[in-house]
Amino acid sequence: MLPLIVLCSLLSLLLLPPAYLAAVSDDEYLKLPLLRKSPLPSPTQALALDTRRLHFLSLRRKTIPFVKSPVSSGASSGSGQYFVDLRIGQPPQSLLLIADTGSDLVWVKCSACRNCSLHSPATAFFPRHSSTFSPTHCYDPTCRLVPKPNPAPKCNHTRLHSTCPYEYAYADGSLTSGLFATETTTLRTSSGREANLKSVAFGCGFRISGQSVSGTSFNGAHGVMGLGRGPISFASQLGRRFGNKFSYCLMDFTLSPPPTSYLTIGGVRSGAVSKLSFTPLLTNPLSPTFYYVRLKSISVNGAKLRIDPSVWEIDGSGNGGTVVDSGTTLSFLADPAYRLVVATMRRRIRLPNAAELTPGFDLCVNVSGVLKPEKMMPRLKFGFAGGAVFVPPPRNYFIETEEHIQCLAIQSVNPKVGFSVIGNLMQQGFLFEFDRDRSRLGFSRHGCASP
Repeated sequence: MLPLIVLCSLLSLLLLPPAYLAAVSDDEYLKLPLLRKSPLPSPTQALALDTRRLHFLSLRRKTIPFVKSPVSSGASSGSGQYFVDLRIGQPPQSLLLIADTGSDLVWVKCSACRNCSLHSPATAFFPRHSSTFSPTHCYDPTCRLVPKPNPAPKCNHTRLHSTCPYEYAYADGSLTSGLFATETTTLRTSSGREANLKSVAFGCGFRISGQSVSGTSFNGAHGVMGLGRGPISFASQLGRRFGNKFSYCLMDFTLSPPPTSYLTIGGVRSGAVSKLSFTPLLTNPLSPTFYYVRLKSISVNGAKLRIDPSVWEIDGSGNGGTVVDSGTTLSFLADPAYRLVVATMRRRIRLPNAAELTPGFDLCVNVSGVLKPEKMMPRLKFGFAGGAVFVPPPRNYFIETEEHIQCLAIQSVNPKVGFSVIGNLMQQGFLFEFDRDRSRLGFSRHGCASP
């Protein structure tokens, strides 16, 4: 979600208030629905939003319980994001948050209303309606983990209500600001029972402005669930209780009726684990939030492209490398690799070129009258460190930009000022597991249909 300040994850996770999950046994996990409603937003809109996002991002054996929740698409409201339904407060208030592995802060739109009955439910979080809402004091160690307004108000440690202000800015000038606080979240476990996780740290945003958080990319959402590697992300806060791993399936938005996607906090089922291919997660001290992997090769129709290995390396300034990001719709490749991919696919594709390219895309084809155009598309294969091979279907990297026209949903990025990205469209239909303790990423075409 393009925060201008990359939160410093080098501060100890122990600075966070202790979270307590009531009445959860050791063989349970948390499972949250991921929501995405078809169709996708305009591809040119998605490209513009992704480009702004990448512009910022380039600057910064015992059974484990888990929770699992549906994830939905925001595409019907013009968003290329996946949403998580999070229930927060006591009694619980239900809000949709963008699931974002590229940021750390969990924040929601808040309302300071006194007579909240005049406001529609599920449009914002109402702190006055919750008995467990607790603002963080500005002298609390966790307050140091969030970016502050400039100038920041003076902290008075003698005042009872000297709260912790935050301001999270975005590359286009958008921002969310308000109070850092803790709350209780109500989560459903794998057994179907509800459990309460207390003292979850989050930003209560009373001021929301700008295109990134109120425009097309944010339609239908009430905040962001940061799942990054920093200490205040949702994944980090729940990680200590649930094996320090999470996984998700982002289901194909083109299917009707749309299947349910899930975000799982905790380990995936043993049957699914046996089918996962793993690649190490890399660390970039200059961008500690992101999940880096080592991309080693790209093949088109089985032929490996001649790409210099240095193209994929992270340099001394923290640029380059490859990030897996649920908050970016399209995928981006370092320019030398991108040019080879486009040139090779143009030679191998068995469909006529579109009469005109869709603005922003370099390879578009006409699929008019073709029953199964994916059969005519070249097949991409990505090779990762550790021997893991990722082979997405063509629908993960060719999208319909207008009637009967499909374009390659991959863009170029300069590795000297940015990095390659595996976006959420490319991830569709795969189970991804982020195993933070073992510092590895697993993926598989199996496991997404599990209840």
